[in-house]
Amino acid sequence: MQFLRSTIALLFAIAFSFIPMSPALAASFAPNENLVVEGIPAIPLALVEGVKRYTEFRSASLASWHPQRREILISTRFCNNAQVHQVRSPLAARTQLTFFTEPPSGATYQPTQGDYFVFSRDAGGNEFSQNYRYDVATGEVTLLTDGKSKNSRGVWSAKGDHMAYTSTRRTGKDADLYVIDPTKPSSDRLFATVEGGGWAPLDWSPDDRQLLVLQYLSASESYLWLFDTQTGNRTLLTPKGKETVLYESAAFSKDGKGLYVVSDRGSEFQQLAYYNLASKRYTPITSKIKWDVEDFDLSEDGKRLAFVTNEDGVSVLHVIDKTRRELALPKLPNGLILGLKWHRNNRDLGFTFVSAQSTADIYSIDVTTNKQTRWTESETGGINTRTFSEADLVRWKSFDGKTISGFLYRPAQKFTGKRPVIIDIHGGPESQFRPVFLGRQNYYLNELGAAILFPNVRGSAGYGKSFLKLDNGFLREDSVKDIGALLDWIATQPDLDASRVMVTGGSYGGYMSLAAATTYSDRIQGAINIVGISNFVSFLERTESYRRDLRRVEYGDERDPKMREFLLNISPLNNAEKIKKPLFVIHGKNDPRVPLNEAEQIVATVRKNATPIWYLMAKDEGHGFAKKPNADFQFYSTVQFIKTYLLNQSGSQ
Repeated sequence: MQFLRSTIALLFAIAFSFIPMSPALAASFAPNENLVVEGIPAIPLALVEGVKRYTEFRSASLASWHPQRREILISTRFCNNAQVHQVRSPLAARTQLTFFTEPPSGATYQPTQGDYFVFSRDAGGNEFSQNYRYDVATGEVTLLTDGKSKNSRGVWSAKGDHMAYTSTRRTGKDADLYVIDPTKPSSDRLFATVEGGGWAPLDWSPDDRQLLVLQYLSASESYLWLFDTQTGNRTLLTPKGKETVLYESAAFSKDGKGLYVVSDRGSEFQQLAYYNLASKRYTPITSKIKWDVEDFDLSEDGKRLAFVTNEDGVSVLHVIDKTRRELALPKLPNGLILGLKWHRNNRDLGFTFVSAQSTADIYSIDVTTNKQTRWTESETGGINTRTFSEADLVRWKSFDGKTISGFLYRPAQKFTGKRPVIIDIHGGPESQFRPVFLGRQNYYLNELGAAILFPNVRGSAGYGKSFLKLDNGFLREDSVKDIGALLDWIATQPDLDASRVMVTGGSYGGYMSLAAATTYSDRIQGAINIVGISNFVSFLERTESYRRDLRRVEYGDERDPKMREFLLNISPLNNAEKIKKPLFVIHGKNDPRVPLNEAEQIVATVRKNATPIWYLMAKDEGHGFAKKPNADFQFYSTVQFIKTYLLNQSGSQ
């Protein structure tokens, strides 16, 4: 449920457009036909050539183990979009299986034979995903859903002949539960109706008679249900009590007598626990670890349980046996461990690993021998990423004495003197910046000499449920004050230049960049708003209906007069006259989360200030740019914006 910043940039043959009219025009790079560009000066070809290597990073993520062979499905990108590839052995050739205009996601093999896999795909970033079956022998692709509604990819039954998933097809906003045999699309059936868009199937019982389902209400509240897979009858396993509890994930034990659960029940952090279905006894397993458990997977034979803890942003891998004794494992570098998956051989534990100095790639550990195996080695544009900056954990005191932290990437040592700073604020807001590979952003560090600071302001995940709630409702602007305190902290640092600071962010981070531009305009040199909220009321009224109530829990209900007045008062759109420094607004036309209107209205309003404003809109994107040609132009423009307004340089190289 948390966003991670994309770190994938892959090889693409860029078509340059030359206009034989004047030398100035001939030396510029033309945006593709899907981009709307306003106020952005011509991008010099010299800039494009200068940054090119930084746009060629590739990465890979683990999608699925083959159930009978030691081979994997992965997601990686060689042209415009990430596609599904097959890797038959460690470091073997990546064989591309899908070739779609839109990127597929979530490919999983049928879990017993592996003769087909199921994946999802949307259109133009609209997030109305459809499910498809891919037959390995023939390459034939078959649509499994209605082609219109929003569908989750779903989970496999224990027997491996059915999938349970959610779809909004009945009402457009309620995530009802469906069951399908992927080999027989006509078998698709609605088996339970629900209210709300936060429902998700988690696991089938070993006998396939029950389905474990999560009901998500907010970043601090959710519930677990059991559904009868034939009748749709349901039982609430976790009734509401005095304490609001977030159940992050859960799965059946192999004997079906209980559940392994990750939740903050009775704890400040997300713990791994065991829930006995007969006695309803809840027993914490990781209570001695004062950090969140963020992922877990149970081996096929039920004898080993792997889980990952998030310790100040760094992932730590653990494996315990049936006696809950922790096994010794090879030590991994500081970084993120994503997508834990056991092979059905009960030995190989696969995962994706990424760090500040290494792009995402796939590894496995044989827990019986402790042998670590690398499966992919993604290209890095010919750049030695081991020279890249590590992420330093930094802390500062905010206006109310709260300690706020973040990660600072310092520029290359060849740059001397006080360095300009780019503050990059994560989305969510219930998310967390982690020390990851920055991909093309390393250009700012290595070639422009700017430091990048990623704050985890109040409301960020990873620091306990009390910290997570500190920005809810009427407390929204306290997170903006955390940025003011960060500006104060930057001024105390001998190697950072408080007179040259720029703020950027995506989604909720886009709102934060706009809020910083209205609140601290005299302390920054410019702001970049990527798919951000400019008016909370119009956002809540227009975000897709399946997610509207979920967002009201976080931001406040705009239908309440007092809350509506507050939201209007703090919205950047209604304070746009205070934006005196250059602004760059980036958005996708098909964004279902933060509709395009949020960008259009802030652009139109700020233009009245006579403030320099750049606007970039992609007609074939949604909540962020996923297609490489679009992402490349966004990067070129961003470099130009930083050089012009933060570094006071011309756009040429």
